[in-house]
Amino acid sequence: MKSLTRNKRHKTMEKKRSSISMLKSKSPVVEQYRTIRTNLQFSAVEKDIKSMIFTSANAGEGKSTTSINVAAVFSQQGKRILIIDADLRKPSVHTNFNMENYLGLTNIISKQNQLLDAVQPSIYPNLDVLTSGPIPPNPSELLGSNGMVTVLEEAKQHYDLVILDTPPVNAVTDAQVLASMTDGVVLVLSSGSTEIHQAQKAKELLENANAKLLGAILNKKKQKYPDEYYYYGK
Repeated sequence: MKSLTRNKRHKTMEKKRSSISMLKSKSPVVEQYRTIRTNLQFSAVEKDIKSMIFTSANAGEGKSTTSINVAAVFSQQGKRILIIDADLRKPSVHTNFNMENYLGLTNIISKQNQLLDAVQPSIYPNLDVLTSGPIPPNPSELLGSNGMVTVLEEAKQHYDLVILDTPPVNAVTDAQVLASMTDGVVLVLSSGSTEIHQAQKAKELLENANAKLLGAILNKKKQKYPDEYYYYGK
């Protein structure tokens, strides 16, 4: 990507501001995300994790917000992070970052554009975003294609960690399809919303796809501080 184009995009993003409230570095919420980051790093003792999926049991459990914030705290370590919106049914990463979504993942998989021409810098240093792009008629087939494998391999050449936001695993097969291409999966659950049998079903579906379950994050649980997130490692 040309540096002039990148700098222009970055200045535009600084003006817009993100809807993700991660800028108060000492807030309890940010500290919880840093704890999640540490636990994920400990889970990579035997193998270096270069890519991971974030999914949930059901819709509305906070997986997109969680994946974005985890990506942000990883980027605070100076690592080059790319978050990919791989939810080709109801993409939302671009709205969280106030980004355009005319060009994204689907364009790259179908070889209409190059990866580095499609990524956009976020307001966080070291954190880039690849939006979903136009919604296709065949999301699962597109995500399971050789084109997706190529996208991930190229992304790992340019970034230290690639994080993918995927649809709920209980609803569609997309997260299962991507599980075999990545180094691990994080399951996001919602306190007071996700039923036990739904969480168990999600875990079983991921295991059936031979996914490496890195752990689960329980959010929206009322504690001493509002909006705290908790991580439970496998």
